[in-house]
Amino acid sequence: MGKQGNNSAGKDNTKERKVRNRKQKEATRGKHYYANTHDFRNESHPLPAEFTDKIICGDSRLVLKQLPDNCIDLIFTSPPYNFGLDYEDTEDAFAWDAYFKMLFSIFDECIRILKYGGRIIVNVQPLFSDYIPTHHLISQYFMRKKLIWKGEILWEKNHYNCKYTAWGSWKSPSSPYLKYTWEFLEIFCKGSLKKSGDAKNADIDAESFKTWVTAKWTLAPERQMHKFKHPAMFPEELAERVLKLFSFRGDIILDPFVGTGTTCLSALKNQRRFLGIDISPEYCRTAEDRLRILPIFRESPILDEDS
Repeated sequence: MGKQGNNSAGKDNTKERKVRNRKQKEATRGKHYYANTHDFRNESHPLPAEFTDKIICGDSRLVLKQLPDNCIDLIFTSPPYNFGLDYEDTEDAFAWDAYFKMLFSIFDECIRILKYGGRIIVNVQPLFSDYIPTHHLISQYFMRKKLIWKGEILWEKNHYNCKYTAWGSWKSPSSPYLKYTWEFLEIFCKGSLKKSGDAKNADIDAESFKTWVTAKWTLAPERQMHKFKHPAMFPEELAERVLKLFSFRGDIILDPFVGTGTTCLSALKNQRRFLGIDISPEYCRTAEDRLRILPIFRESPILDEDS
């Protein structure tokens, strides 16, 4: 047995191990070494009224260019997966180079408009049949752009995906097909891991906090996708957990692939301002309808057609 094994003899290995002189060791290694040279400015700008609490129908690449720098507190989104799903009015089977070029051009604008200390959280499922680790490619992109990786949450969907019957090389190590019952939430911060905000506007209770910081969330998938005619919705509870754990009441929440509006719906219910963008008029109308039935919905036009 090695030296480490001998030293652990007779000790309770179930206790959390503490790192001594952690701050000094972090400085020696170079904490956030991939993000140390960023040039993000620590100043915020207001989101213009014409974009506040709105669902805007248009191309996010064009709409986001109209926003000022550093005006959004949190971005939570799930981009089209490029699986070939039947999205309304939207192609979902691009060549991969074209897909990532489109996606990263939108994320470039997202980074620009995100406030210092703001968070961007992307819900994504890799395309296992094409062996494209989308979650890794997105994370590498954000790291190249000098954002700080805060963590990764596994959204366990209760074995939802195991209904598929593909096994790959059946009973053979030749090429078995791995089944994933979860999706990923990749979490990045702009400039600082710490977000400014008034403590009285934190709205997460102690038990939820303790449960949710354990980065595996077991939530059933959205059950009303057929009703809303959308093939890849996440459940409202997923958005609510993200908003309460990573933002304050009154913060401005953006979803640049808003679909049928779940992120904005959760923002409105939890006293956040919002902006949702989608290229599909039908999805935007559905998002508008879902928001309008809420008694707390602010009386203002919500669906803007982008020309």
